Amino acid sequence: MSRFKNYTPQGVIPATLLAFNDDFSINEKESLRHLNFVAATQGISAITINGHASEIHACSFDEQQRLLDVSAAAVGDRLPLINGVYADGSHEAAKIARMAEQGGASCLLIFPPHSFGMGAMQRRPEMALAHFKMIADATSLPLIAFQYPDELGYPLDTLVRMAEEIPSLVAIKDWSPAQRHERNIKTLHGLTRPLKVLSTNSSWLMASLTMGCDGLLSGAGSVIADLQAALFQAVSSGDLPRAQTLNERIWRMSEVFYADPFGDMHNRMKEALVLLGRLDKAVVRPPLFKLTQAEISRIAAALNAAGIERDGASGLVDRPMAAE
Repeated sequence: MSRFKNYTPQGVIPATLLAFNDDFSINEKESLRHLNFVAATQGISAITINGHASEIHACSFDEQQRLLDVSAAAVGDRLPLINGVYADGSHEAAKIARMAEQGGASCLLIFPPHSFGMGAMQRRPEMALAHFKMIADATSLPLIAFQYPDELGYPLDTLVRMAEEIPSLVAIKDWSPAQRHERNIKTLHGLTRPLKVLSTNSSWLMASLTMGCDGLLSGAGSVIADLQAALFQAVSSGDLPRAQTLNERIWRMSEVFYADPFGDMHNRMKEALVLLGRLDKAVVRPPLFKLTQAEISRIAAALNAAGIERDGASGLVDRPMAAE
């Protein structure tokens, strides 16, 4: 059962990485060292596991279950755990949802099935409703819809229908481009039962937060959760000069994390953790591939320019207090 009943996703929510051995098996010791480091960050409100950042596309059901079990044992009494639901079939998604609730997750992040592509979301909104209803019927946990920026994304009127027909849908993780992102925030906040909007636009995070997001859910938080928490606090309190200063440091990292090809973003974050001494090795599962030394050097330069050290970002005074 959920360890944080009636959890509402908001605030700063890092998505953690998954460490592997040289033979591509999961390195639980290093994964938990990373998880515990992130969990100790002041100002975060929850942690996401079994998401993009932990290479969920390459993890079996049993591996996902094991990761949830060990994560819940390590930090689940301190922070809510949001568990990703990544499956192309609705029955498999419901199976993952049931497993996650039994394993102690407090919320579910629902990835869009690839079957939503090829025009389906524009012409067959009932597919999205059926998928989410099957998951909602399988669990009492609150749901977050991962809103993609491409053909897998839900049209706004479909999101509104989902909010109206699925009471356990409480938030979206919004990856939409700027104008659509702002429209989503205003519309979903204006519903009779408002939905929370979490930004995952980490490459332009400050601008996204100023539009009125209720928080952020970001893989970059695996490296810079403290800077993200400080930025969220500064934006929330209207401290523009501090927000701009923090954003300059975050920009240094977003320039290397979200470079082309975009799909290497979490690969780059692993390399950053190795450079910082927070992770032993930056092993990724195929088809992801080891970065070149030239790119690793660029990551090292960005860490130095952003003032990020082994124990966290330097110079963060008056840090936000840990979320209750």
